[in-house]
Amino acid sequence: MTRICAILAAILLSCVGATAQEFSALARIIPEGSRIADQRRDGVAIDLSLSQGVPYRLFTLNDPPRLVLDFQEIDWSGLQPETLLQGKRVARVRFGAYLPGWSRLVAELAQPMAVGRSAMRIDHESGGAHLALTLVPVSAEVFAATAGAPHDPRWDLPHPSLPPARSERGDSAPLIVVLDPGHGGIDPGAETGDVVEKDLMLTFARELREVLLRSGGFQVMLTREDDRFVSLERRIALAHQARADVFLSLHADALTQGLAHGATVHLLSNDASDRASAKLAERHDRGDLLSGVDLSAADDRVTGILLDLARQETRPRTELLARAVVDGIAQTGNPMNRRPLRRAAFSVLKAADIPSILIEMGFLSSPRDLKNLQDPVWRESMAVGIRNGLLNWRNTDTERRALRRR
Repeated sequence: MTRICAILAAILLSCVGATAQEFSALARIIPEGSRIADQRRDGVAIDLSLSQGVPYRLFTLNDPPRLVLDFQEIDWSGLQPETLLQGKRVARVRFGAYLPGWSRLVAELAQPMAVGRSAMRIDHESGGAHLALTLVPVSAEVFAATAGAPHDPRWDLPHPSLPPARSERGDSAPLIVVLDPGHGGIDPGAETGDVVEKDLMLTFARELREVLLRSGGFQVMLTREDDRFVSLERRIALAHQARADVFLSLHADALTQGLAHGATVHLLSNDASDRASAKLAERHDRGDLLSGVDLSAADDRVTGILLDLARQETRPRTELLARAVVDGIAQTGNPMNRRPLRRAAFSVLKAADIPSILIEMGFLSSPRDLKNLQDPVWRESMAVGIRNGLLNWRNTDTERRALRRR
């Protein structure tokens, strides 16, 4: 762990130990006492006023440079990004739910900056708290060397127990489907008026889960059950931990220029597969790269080869899955894009050993699609189309797997 992360872990521990007995009800942000402002000598001051002290941690991420602040859950009501930001050295700020019981603030920095000092002061009479941070400019090399999220079980989601792999469960076992409602928490996704992609996709994921469960033959898990942020890597890790047979990421895009409408299904492009293997091989925590394979002792080259071999087997199965879902949706009469099957480099599709597709249900920028996406009858028809596609794919995949075993 970098020196900064070690310091921040100490901050968290001291905050928890010193004030844990004071933490009870949900802490509230006090907008009038909170600001992010430029300082002299190119620095930045961050002041957050809270109704009570809470445990917190902070760290930086690169590409682009960002400061991340995690808190025990905070009610952000009344705080607006445009009033919180009072300078130009922080380009953008987002905040909201992160994990169960925790909240996150992300400040996108206009230039690389490191934490100069940080302290949370608590008024022992009122119980209120004030978190004060200063950021100072550093070189891009120094910033990159110290950036990265610390791993701490108190802040990370617990690992669920692993069910048996499908090969161990048999061909008649239920198909384990992981539904991934796009975006969530501090990441709203596409927006049109008061319609937000993250809310629409969570609603549809719940409805699709019910359609699948009522059909029988499916086990279904959601990567998020409510409005909270889940990182892209975490979504893939959850699919591995569930021993998923299929991963479906659900989205609804919006275009600022041009006009597009109808559903599209995306799978990982071949070029993106090569880059994905390289990027995944660079990670130090390799426990979730391939189900049932311990890569912790493998070097980058061996890991890359194993990921590529896994994709060689998964790629044709994913292609069949994408085509089956396109056909299933089309056969229900729902509108499809004129190019319904596409290839892209979406990070959420980079699980090497799980057939994974991304379904764009429509475009919020299309009046027709927007109306459909808000119509529960239309959404049920879309869910039935996806279910039919999954059923057809499972039958074909089972037949081909039986042939491969001979």
